[in-house]
Amino acid sequence: MGRRMECGADRRTCRPEGRIAVWIARRIARPIVIRCAGPGADRGVATVWVAVAAAGLCTVFAVVLALGQAVAARHRAGGAADLAALAAADRALEGAVAACGTARRVALAQGAVLVRCVVRGEIADVTARSGFGPYLPAVRARAGPPVGPGDGASAGSRAMPVRPVPGVPP
Repeated sequence: MGRRMECGADRRTCRPEGRIAVWIARRIARPIVIRCAGPGADRGVATVWVAVAAAGLCTVFAVVLALGQAVAARHRAGGAADLAALAAADRALEGAVAACGTARRVALAQGAVLVRCVVRGEIADVTARSGFGPYLPAVRARAGPPVGPGDGASAGSRAMPVRPVPGVPP
């Protein structure tokens, strides 16, 4: 099955041996010019370059996937923390234990773990951790009633002022 070649003195031009190879060379009407195997020949170097390029592309792909997984874990933890803080703020008037219990249940429903829960008045401050692969980001969220102009908002606050609606008693 192997192909035998007869190489010239300069080892650049090789002529095929065998009936089929000679017939193909004559039909093409030109000699087959290839590099003959010998000392210093670089046969197989393309295979090495393709293998190195494929390994490099696989490495880049793995890094991109890992970064995407880290971002997804961060977003999942952020969503769980936000929802847990809203749930705790909703139950804040029932007491800190009831509010934090609700926050814990909401965080678990979102696939996260409640790390910290503090309720002061009507404001809930929670920290949730969501595990996704090797990443365990913890995200803090606060929730409470909106701050009005007479409720201690500073001049630099981004809270919108409360405007009375005409015809509706306050």
